[in-house]
Amino acid sequence: MTWIDTITLMRNEWSILIIFLLLLATEILLDDRRQHQLIPLAIGLFAVHTIGSFFPGKAGELFGGMYRTNDLLHFMKAILNTAVLIILFQSYHWVKTELAPHGRAGAFYLLLFAVLSGMYFLISSGDFIMFFIGFELSTLPVAALTAFHLKEIRSTEAGIKLILLAGLASGIMLYGISLMYAVTGNLYFADFLVNTDHETLLIFGLVLFLSGLAFKISLVPFHFWAPDVYEGAPIAVTSFLSVVSKAAAVFILLILLLSVLPELSEIWKMILYILSVLTMTVGNLFALRQTNMKRFLAFSSIAQAGFILLGILASEAVGASTVVYFILIYVFTNLAAFGVVQAIKDATGKEEMVDYTGLYRTNPRLSLVMVLALFSLAGIPPMAGFFGKFFLFLAAAGKGYYTLVLIAVINVTISLYYYLLPVRAMLLRTSDAPLAHIRSGSMMRIGLILCVVGILILGMYSPLYDYILSLTNEWLQ
Repeated sequence: MTWIDTITLMRNEWSILIIFLLLLATEILLDDRRQHQLIPLAIGLFAVHTIGSFFPGKAGELFGGMYRTNDLLHFMKAILNTAVLIILFQSYHWVKTELAPHGRAGAFYLLLFAVLSGMYFLISSGDFIMFFIGFELSTLPVAALTAFHLKEIRSTEAGIKLILLAGLASGIMLYGISLMYAVTGNLYFADFLVNTDHETLLIFGLVLFLSGLAFKISLVPFHFWAPDVYEGAPIAVTSFLSVVSKAAAVFILLILLLSVLPELSEIWKMILYILSVLTMTVGNLFALRQTNMKRFLAFSSIAQAGFILLGILASEAVGASTVVYFILIYVFTNLAAFGVVQAIKDATGKEEMVDYTGLYRTNPRLSLVMVLALFSLAGIPPMAGFFGKFFLFLAAAGKGYYTLVLIAVINVTISLYYYLLPVRAMLLRTSDAPLAHIRSGSMMRIGLILCVVGILILGMYSPLYDYILSLTNEWLQ
């Protein structure tokens, strides 16, 4: 294999590395007073990187099978790139006003891109060593990002909670990997054939391994960190944790269970069944009680993770494609909601649900974006979220999980109530002191427009699902 083939296979990794080095060199050359010049450079370079990631790539392996990629994995990385680009647009004002004057804009972008590169290696990992390296690289720098509000105690507290619990989850996962290696004697995914009768040690290792990934996805009962960390972190970092970090973990969970551990499907399907019921139910019930918008969206994200597991349980090509399609919808939907929260927080410093009372009368456009996002999260047609959930339920029902689908439908009904609470506050209630008119910057408007277009197009243009299904079929063959 030539060096050109190597670069082509690892185009996302090489591209993000070049961006990282360019930003690092630029930050060294600029003094603190000119840190704001890094912001358009970072967004422009990453926009080019994102567009390039959608071009067809090659399939192949590197480093003796430790790294592998194909069209589906390229598409997964493109989804992550799209989400990060939207977050960069939405966080432009915050980075310019809060970070750049203190010389921390460069550090924010460098940490963010370092985490993203870890996610690339995580998705393309061909053995458990590369997997664990990617997992750690995509986890540890997030703790620093979480604590980026240096003057806020709750931000520091969120960073400490995340780093401690992430270290615990990593240790549990590594122990599980070591147990599976002790039984199978192999770390490579391609040769990870389980020729045992579900030995107790192997099952215990699988449970520990799934526990570590469940922490990353914030599945119940591994979700306790999420609400506090989401509330304490800057909104841009909360968006990243809720969307990009969760999406990457779901992708690698899907890859490992369907292509590496199919022989243990009886075990992990039973585990995921229980986790799905708990996650949907607990996430929805706790979301009913929330008054802070970031905590509200945190429990909403937990509940959505429970729905995602339906597609993984369905397995095979149809189930996998529904998961990827749902994640794509989830990116635009959740970032639309977080974008509105970010815009209001930047302008007023407020993030409580009661502050949104009468918002439609002073900020009709922001209210409309939030309504579209909440309707999509609730699964109300013709929003994209409806089709995402419909395909998940259809895939699970096709495999005979009728009881689980019924529980999911009940949970969707419950979610309708709490998703309509902010809608009622914005549209149907009045306030003696409503928020003043907010004029968002051009970057924020671009981010919100991209989200709205994604919600509407994915709700009306279903052939994209057929494309994802064709990629999934090629991957599983």
